[in-house]
This record gives sequence, C-alpha cells and structure tokens, in this order.
Amino acid sequence: MEGKAPVSEHGETSKVAAAPEVVVASGSRAAGSRGLAVVDLVLRFVAVIATVGSAIAMGTASQTLPFFTQFLRFKAQYNDLPTLTFFVVVNSIVAAYFVLSIPLSIVHIIRSRAKYSRLVLVFFDAAMLALVTSAASASAAIVYLAHKGNARANWFAICQQFDSFCERISGSLIGSFAAMALLLLLKILSAAALARR
Repeated sequence: MEGKAPVSEHGETSKVAAAPEVVVASGSRAAGSRGLAVVDLVLRFVAVIATVGSAIAMGTASQTLPFFTQFLRFKAQYNDLPTLTFFVVVNSIVAAYFVLSIPLSIVHIIRSRAKYSRLVLVFFDAAMLALVTSAASASAAIVYLAHKGNARANWFAICQQFDSFCERISGSLIGSFAAMALLLLLKILSAAALARR
C-alpha cells in the first residue's frame, strides 16, 4: 500500500498523506538555506578581520635607518608608494562594506527566502572582489620589486636595508589575499542559496 493514497469508506481518496512530505521537503530546504546564511555570516566576520588586519599592517609600516649621523636618515613608509596607499584605502573600503553587509546576512538567517537582498550582496561582493584583487595584485608586484629589485629599470631591492618594513608589507598581503578567497566563497554560497529558490 506504499505510494497509494488511502481510500475512505465512500471510495474517495484522501490527500492528507501527501502533505507531510511537502512540509518536510520545504523544511529541509529552509534549513539548508539557513545553514548557508550562517556560513555566510561567519565568513563575513572573518573577512572583516582579514581586511582590517591588512589595512592596519600596511598603514603602520614604517622604518627609519640612520645614515652616518643622527641628522641624516633614510625613511621608508607605505605612503611613499601610491600603490601601497591604494592598498590601504581599498582594504578599508572592503572592511567597511563587510561590516555594512553583516545586517543583511543576519536577515538571511531570519528570513531564508529573501531573494533581492541576496542579489544585492552578489552584486556588491563582485565589486569588492574586483577592488581587492586589483589592490592585492598591484601591491604584490611592488613587494616583489622591493625584495628582488629590477636591474634593467635600475630599481634596487630595498629589503636588505629596510627588512622590518618589507616584512610588514609582505605580511599585510596575506589578509588581502585571504579576503579574495573569502569573497569567492561568498559568491559561491550566494549562488547556491539563490539556486535553491
């Protein structure tokens, strides 16, 4: 008798048995969407930490070297290079975006059927991914030149003298590339959540 609807005394079939299966399927879909929203929220918190850490590490990178006397000194700062300044600004913008997107992520946990707010997040996640990718890639090129130099362009490697400055700017790239990976994961999660509709 499995798979058949029960027959009543008057020959009418009852449709009550099929209803719990629909509720269970819709309940599991909502639970899956809610689970994706929780993971989305956690990834956004981690991305805030990564981007703020990157911006702070780069923004506080500075080293001064004495040269013969105390009156003549060489100084290296992040704002000596416009690319590194761009890196700090972009990571700050992306961190602010993540902080502002957290309430929407919380709404997705409460209302798992929210569709248009997910589309807004997908759009802005893509824009932030483009920004972080450009800033991290350009800064990685500058950090590489600081470590290796370029003999053809007569750019000398400065990391032999400014070692702590170079360690600081190299370490700041880690958070930015982590934010890139997290934004890719967030895009995949948003696509999965929208596909469940």
